[in-house]
Amino acid sequence: MANVKVFNMAGQEVGTMELSDVIFGADINGAVLHAAVRAYLLNQRQGTQSTLTRTEVSGGGRKPWRQKGTGRARQGSTRSPQWTHGGVALGPKPRSYRIDLNKKVKRLAMKSALSSKLAGGELVVLDAITATKYKTKVMVNMLSAIGATGKTLVVLAEKNDFVCKSFANIPGVKTAYTNTLNVYDILNCNKLVVVKAAAEKMMEVYA
Repeated sequence: MANVKVFNMAGQEVGTMELSDVIFGADINGAVLHAAVRAYLLNQRQGTQSTLTRTEVSGGGRKPWRQKGTGRARQGSTRSPQWTHGGVALGPKPRSYRIDLNKKVKRLAMKSALSSKLAGGELVVLDAITATKYKTKVMVNMLSAIGATGKTLVVLAEKNDFVCKSFANIPGVKTAYTNTLNVYDILNCNKLVVVKAAAEKMMEVYA
C-alpha cells in the first residue's frame, strides 16, 4: 500500500491516504500502454477522407486522340491517374479505423498508466474540489497551489458543472470522471489530480 499525502484546494496537507498496490503499484507494461494509446488514437479517427477515382472525376469521356498513327502513347481518357486533373489511383476511401482491445488488456493498461504517474511523482490527491458558481480564477489558484503547471488531468468522482466549466477555460487542463477516464489522457498529462472519492472508486472498480 502506497501512502500519499492528501491536500485541500489551498495546497495545504490535510491528511494521508493509502493507495492499493494492485492499481497504483502495478508493474508498468510498456507494450500494453502502447496498444491502448494506439487503439484510442485510431478510434478517434472519423475515417471520412475520400479521394476521387478516375470514374468519379468529372470529364474525360472523350478519347483524347485516335488509337493509332499519332506516334504518341495510346490514351483512352484524360482522367487516367497519370494525367493532370486525372483521378487518384488507390487513394483513401471512407472506412473505419476502429480496433478493439480485450477487457483484461484495457484493465492492465489503466493500472500501468496510474502506476506510472504515482511512480513518477505526478499524482496529486485532493480531499475535494468544490464550487458554487462558475469561477475560473478559483481553479487557477488551486492548480497553482498544488504545483500543477502545464497539461493537467483532473479526475472527479461525480458530475459538477460548476467545477467542470470553471476548468474548461484553462489551457491544457482536462476534466474526467472515473467512468470516462482513459489511458491516453493519463499518459498525456504532466500532473494527474485525483479527488479522494474518485481514487476510492477507482480502487473499487479496478481491484
